[in-house]
Amino acid sequence: MDAKNPKTLLDLAIQCLLRHESAAIQGLEDIPREIFIPLFIAAFKGGHKNILSEMVKVWPFYCLHLGTLTVREPHRELLKAMIENLPVCPANSTASWKPKLRILDLRRDSHCRITCPQVSIESPFCFHSCTYSDHSITKIEGQLRFIELESTSQLPRPIELLVDLSLGVSLMEKEFSALLVRKTVESLGALHICCRDLQVVKLSDCKRALSFLDLNCVNRLLFDKVSLTDITNILSQMSHLKSLCLLKVPFRSLGGKVFKNFLRHLQRMENLKELKLSSFCLKNHLDSVLRVLPPNLEFLYLSFCDISYRDFRFLAQCPQVSHLKMLNLSNSTMYWDNFEPFQTLLLNLSGTLKHLEINHCLINDSAISVLIPALIRCTQLRILSFAGNPITMPMLVNIMHSLTPLMKLKYVIYPIPMHCYERRHFQGRLDRQRLATVQLHLKAMLQVAGRRDMKWTTYSE
Repeated sequence: MDAKNPKTLLDLAIQCLLRHESAAIQGLEDIPREIFIPLFIAAFKGGHKNILSEMVKVWPFYCLHLGTLTVREPHRELLKAMIENLPVCPANSTASWKPKLRILDLRRDSHCRITCPQVSIESPFCFHSCTYSDHSITKIEGQLRFIELESTSQLPRPIELLVDLSLGVSLMEKEFSALLVRKTVESLGALHICCRDLQVVKLSDCKRALSFLDLNCVNRLLFDKVSLTDITNILSQMSHLKSLCLLKVPFRSLGGKVFKNFLRHLQRMENLKELKLSSFCLKNHLDSVLRVLPPNLEFLYLSFCDISYRDFRFLAQCPQVSHLKMLNLSNSTMYWDNFEPFQTLLLNLSGTLKHLEINHCLINDSAISVLIPALIRCTQLRILSFAGNPITMPMLVNIMHSLTPLMKLKYVIYPIPMHCYERRHFQGRLDRQRLATVQLHLKAMLQVAGRRDMKWTTYSE
């Protein structure tokens, strides 16, 4: 036993229960409610699958959340066991016993406790319950209040399962989604699966699982290698999207019917705060997308989108992006003579921008020197990444001198100076000794500037 942190009687009791699994399972219905939460945490961390399975059946609270518990690959079997043993009471059930657990939340949420504070014994409530679906507990029980008590006994007792899903990603995820479908069918309408974060890869492998979801619940949506037509069909079933990420989306024309139909449904996303596009060619058509977005967008990612000078001119004055907190323009070839639009964009965002990425944009010394006056106006900036650009050592020193007064800037990912390569930039072998000298020089500069709280690093570190 650790003398500095002695075990409490509760800790010792829980360890004893976990060591004697069969006795713990038999006594679950008799142990005090106060022990359930610490016992659940210890059983989950210790991988006690059988105990968790039985705890779900007799959970004495209205809701059960994973909350801050970390879910790793070995825990997937624990999650499956909890779902399989989640008690559902379909309509016309003759069972006299009704479990108290109504909401099982398998999402990781750093702001969520294992169970919500019990506001009232007569009318329990969960702060994280579904609010959008017509099949949510909140809406169904609201409707039941207006129905005669004799009729409600024949209706399904609603249960909610909150999950984040990655469909079509792996065989393990495919088995997990198949379990959800099977459990939904088994419940005969009692179980509502509420998915807030949905990732879709290889749509053909997960169409059946999608058909069992109420897509109106989804807040965050990611598509990878899914056609724009299929994406639009799914977007048409959504209204409350806050984040949309499109990766490597194939489509033929920016002026065709498919793209226009996509824009029409994108325009309906009034709550959208984050848009991520990667390998989504928008050359000379960025305005078409930005015009349909809601005002006050907070996060914009446009990596590998072939952004043109014309697009930058529109971006600089676009009201939809005038309050961005995060901007990623990496892998956009900026080989123009005039950087005024980009400079204007940074000045317009100087009061809100916290995270800027402009990696691999072919920004050279003359271009960055134009941008420095705008960068130092970004007083809210916390993270800056401009790796992979052809910058010389003297310019890198100049940049550091300019940025160290930004007290909120804590993390900078900088490009390896060109002289650290034996031949042309990025085409020769990296000289590690030269890079080490650069790193020592920058570290000394930070110490002189009194910025020990600021970290400068490269991708090679």
